[in-house]
Amino acid sequence: MSDDMSDPAPERGRSGRLRGVGLGPGDPELVTVKAARLVREADVIAYHSARHGRSIARTVAGPYLRGDQIEEALIYPVTTETTDHPGGYRGAIDAFYATCAERLAAHLDAGRDVVVLCEGDPLFYGSYMHLHKRLAHRYPTEVVPGVTSVSAASAVLGRPLVEREETLTILPGTLPPEELAERLATTDSAAILKLGRTFTSVREALDRAGRLEEAWYVERATTDRQRTAPLAEVDPDEVPYFSLAILPSRMTTRITTSEVGRAVEPEAGVGEVVVVGLGPAGRPWLTPEAQDALATADDLVGYGPYLNRVAQNPRQRRHPTDNRVEAERAAHALELAKAGSRVAVVSSGDPGVFAMASAVLEVACEPRFAGVPVRVVPGLTAAHAVAARAGAPLGHDYCVLSLSDQLKPWDVIAARITAAARADLVLAIYNPASRTRTWQVATARDLLLEHRAPDTPVVIGRDVGGPEESLRVTTLAKLDPADVDMRCLLVIGSSTTRTEDRNGHPVVFTPRRYPA
Repeated sequence: MSDDMSDPAPERGRSGRLRGVGLGPGDPELVTVKAARLVREADVIAYHSARHGRSIARTVAGPYLRGDQIEEALIYPVTTETTDHPGGYRGAIDAFYATCAERLAAHLDAGRDVVVLCEGDPLFYGSYMHLHKRLAHRYPTEVVPGVTSVSAASAVLGRPLVEREETLTILPGTLPPEELAERLATTDSAAILKLGRTFTSVREALDRAGRLEEAWYVERATTDRQRTAPLAEVDPDEVPYFSLAILPSRMTTRITTSEVGRAVEPEAGVGEVVVVGLGPAGRPWLTPEAQDALATADDLVGYGPYLNRVAQNPRQRRHPTDNRVEAERAAHALELAKAGSRVAVVSSGDPGVFAMASAVLEVACEPRFAGVPVRVVPGLTAAHAVAARAGAPLGHDYCVLSLSDQLKPWDVIAARITAAARADLVLAIYNPASRTRTWQVATARDLLLEHRAPDTPVVIGRDVGGPEESLRVTTLAKLDPADVDMRCLLVIGSSTTRTEDRNGHPVVFTPRRYPA
């Protein structure tokens, strides 16, 4: 530490900044990122200590010091209320802080930034506040909060301080026992600081208030010398100043030290099936409700490629299946929920649009699953994703249909295409082609051309939202089946759908107003 106050400081043209920096309860890893940065950057490091010169605050800050900083050790003149100072203990302490403030002011006047190290939080029973009162109105000042000893004690006990509408009272152990007892008797939870030589009177107050059996003792929380125990079992001769008493939430007083951290087995009962829409691709397309359903599930069920879009979590069990066993998949999910599991059945896009919601609900209506709750969480559909990329082709009446003849005959599909074309509806077409179905696109195009103009706009969206996304705008007459596969969705315009060029890019939209 340098005692030479005349060392030249860098010319800054300003006063230095004063910062009271909270370092937390003792574990250097509980120092905040901001506190560590300011300690590292400071020109002057100040800290309090007793006459032995050892400082807990400096020890905690040690990993963050540069090694070339000016250090100001603020050594208390007295540690008890016995003193020869004419003003008594209070006079001695006031004179001490006045001197310390002027020592730091000399650095600040010279343009040096000063950090005052504080255990816990600077303004929570902290010594820094006495310097703050004397200097904050004279210099640019900042207070950096830290984790308090009360929060640390609650954490190491694994016991909440307060729940719901309970109140927490913070008390100094230096209060008279009768006043302490009165306050303890009328509060829900409490933390009593400044133990050490006050421990016996604190224990007496707890006993008088009828709260002794609830009280816990925490010593040097978060450090390698940490100790916790029921307060009634603590030897008063072994209590240091850096300890406190805790009356935790009364809603958890039945928990004992042997039970803290013990796993709680879930109650047996019926779970739930949630059919979740993942959207067309990627987390940005996933709704917050869908994210919550996936995060809280015990089991994930779905077609393998769709399950792969959900991040792995070792807490969860995954049940991938083939794409052609929807009924079996639904029954499996319902059986899991019947046994008590929270099950998420995943679908691409929206689960209610050519997806798993119908299959799950159909099986859920069987008598054996009557008591299993089923929810459907919507997702962004492929039709809406493709439409948004193209502009607004679904801006007026439209219909949605699938070209797959796996679950319905082609003559039904053809009749519906013709009906939609005659009604002048925009069409959003799912499942237009696959490896084994290659002729439906051409046939559907020809059916539409019987009722639509050759220049009707057509949007071909492929893997929208995914890494291989592509979007093409063409016309009905120029629609080439070779450009379409199972990963595509087609949007066929109506008689009012328009394609316009905007800054070199086509935009497709269907006006809201229909001609009279």
